[in-house]
Amino acid sequence: MNQLDVVGVRVEMPNNQPIVLLREVGGDRYLPIWIGPGEATAIAFAQQGMTPARPLTHDLFKNVLEAVGQELSAVRITDLRDGVFYAELVFAGGIEVSARPSDAIALALRVGSPIYGSDAVLDDAGIIIPDEQEDEVERFREFLDQISPEDFGRNSQ
Repeated sequence: MNQLDVVGVRVEMPNNQPIVLLREVGGDRYLPIWIGPGEATAIAFAQQGMTPARPLTHDLFKNVLEAVGQELSAVRITDLRDGVFYAELVFAGGIEVSARPSDAIALALRVGSPIYGSDAVLDDAGIIIPDEQEDEVERFREFLDQISPEDFGRNSQ
């Protein structure tokens, strides 16, 4: 498993499909995962430290974990089958629960848990961005600084 950092979310054109971009810590691979607009909003909220007036699903799950004294130890992106990514929530005591990567990432950002990607997933779907494309990654980061979660569509209550 390789630790991953969340670079951010963006909208892929022309389909207006949000993606979350992860980067291998200490490596040169990036992992793009296409996600839904609700999850994009949840991830953007967490990255920007925004707290909605009412808890979103991921905030609720974080609150439930705190209430029952359970700790999310890690998130693992474990598999890629037929174009679909799979993840696991790993809790203290070794309990593992299957989850969508987008939900797992949104929760990990809220509770400060590390995110890992399997070697197989990074080998299959990871992309290496050459040095000359680092400028594009920097522009992407600048884009993320300018965007707000509301840009991903209407939020549910």
